[in-house]
Amino acid sequence: MTEKIKTISDSQKKIRNRRIRSEIIRYTVLILVGIVMIYPLIWMVGATFKSNSEIFTSLNPIPANPTLQGYADAMANYGGKINIWTAMLNTYKFVIPEVIFTLISCTLTAYGFSRFNFKGRNLMFTLMLAMLFLPQVVLNVPQYMMFQKWGWVGSDLYLPLVVPALFATESYFVFMLVQFLRNIPRDLDEAAKIDGCNAMQILIKIIVPMLMPAIVSCALFKFMWSSNNFLGPLLYVNKPALYPATIFVKLSMDSDAGFNWNRVLAISLISILPNITVFFLAQNQFVDGITAGGVKG
Repeated sequence: MTEKIKTISDSQKKIRNRRIRSEIIRYTVLILVGIVMIYPLIWMVGATFKSNSEIFTSLNPIPANPTLQGYADAMANYGGKINIWTAMLNTYKFVIPEVIFTLISCTLTAYGFSRFNFKGRNLMFTLMLAMLFLPQVVLNVPQYMMFQKWGWVGSDLYLPLVVPALFATESYFVFMLVQFLRNIPRDLDEAAKIDGCNAMQILIKIIVPMLMPAIVSCALFKFMWSSNNFLGPLLYVNKPALYPATIFVKLSMDSDAGFNWNRVLAISLISILPNITVFFLAQNQFVDGITAGGVKG
């Protein structure tokens, strides 16, 4: 009996030791991969405090002779009456409306496709999915001609960037929300109808709260995509005072006199800080939204 207990105890110790070794290897690999992935960002932050010569002579993210010259140059004006703060403000003048309008239009469209039967629904949904495979570069010329004819190019309200968001042009978000809506039981809709709710009340009071993780995921994606949009503002914004941060970063590069990389990196870091902040504030719901779509309810 004692030998059996000892054998079981030894077996449990081996299993426990094997599990510990496995966890040590797993976390070691994860830490190493994490360091490799985050190192460029850490180096970028350190490089903003380096001189131009030190940037190209050292891989150490910690500057040997720290300087704030990069940030001082980042505050200068380029391309007329515009600086980094004006460019940041210009960016969110169209990014925030784009995000809001995209969420509203895509939620309504997904609700219609998933909860209502109407003639041509399947065909329209198929055509919408087909738009996922259409590259944006194919649409640039006809869209520019259309907006130019309407007098929207150069608009102070960024109309060519903001108005399309009202019409659920982000097919990926519609498809993503439809997949989430398919996991929400229709019994909830029927119960709400019995309580006297109409279709819009069901959407606002029942569907939207349950879709919130998915909506947050869509908002984060759209926020980052719009903030990093370079081609759209380049085509439709023709006044330097209205340039967003993406174009301002390009303006800060002087190909004739050479790049002050500490200035370029400082401007780039300032421009991406809002994206990083928003992502970390909403990361829990973002992860819930990404993972919940694969669970059949």
